[in-house]
Amino acid sequence: MLQGKTALVTGSTSGIGLGIAHALAAQGANIVLNGFGDAEGPKAAIAAHGVQVRYHGADMSKPQEIEAMMAYAAQEFGRVDILVNNAGIQHVSRIENFPVERWDSILAINLSSAFHATRLALPAMLAQNWGRIINVASIHGLVASAEKSAYVAAKHGVVGLTKVTALENATTGVTCNAICPGWVLTPLVQKQVDAKAEALGISNEEATKKLLGEKEPSMQFTTPEELGALAVFFCSPAGNNVRGVAWNMDGGWTAQ
Repeated sequence: MLQGKTALVTGSTSGIGLGIAHALAAQGANIVLNGFGDAEGPKAAIAAHGVQVRYHGADMSKPQEIEAMMAYAAQEFGRVDILVNNAGIQHVSRIENFPVERWDSILAINLSSAFHATRLALPAMLAQNWGRIINVASIHGLVASAEKSAYVAAKHGVVGLTKVTALENATTGVTCNAICPGWVLTPLVQKQVDAKAEALGISNEEATKKLLGEKEPSMQFTTPEELGALAVFFCSPAGNNVRGVAWNMDGGWTAQ
């Protein structure tokens, strides 16, 4: 379905980003990966789909590095057809204790990076009258949790940016939508489970149930594969007129 298209996925060396990259590659899209840590393993895994894969290690808190990454993608593949803004970090603390530099870095990576990548991707998408911008927001783009002020503010911002991007391009072949997952078992969330288990002196299994039970009625994690399948839907002809939605995959979290 996506043969000949190029997808750039930020924060895609593990977790949700890698899951989405796999799903797009399985449909034939060439992939540009980005993120910290080991890139060779993810590159090899994506290449197994029979597509071309590249990697750029841009620090998503730095606009100049995002510009370099977008230029690299265009140089390697001609343009970015599908942009998935997924890079994100988290810090948990009450507002009065929240370290200012952590606030700044969360806003830069979780929100501003999506703006920079989007502004740089749009001209080529509009020139060919086809493009997909998929912003990985979070359930925290729709509702709040205590002690996550920067993350919740940034993700609400991502949902707002998604709507504006969709409206500005509503009469074109370029769409923009947001995916809002609830709990997804990524390395980031596993750390939260481990911390809960340790703090309460309970097993990992009990800590998982506690974490899910607080928010997610389905009592199960959303998977990166499910999120990838939704991204593929947005890129399909069936997604042509899906514009500006914040689509929650949250096991009933916001239905309560």
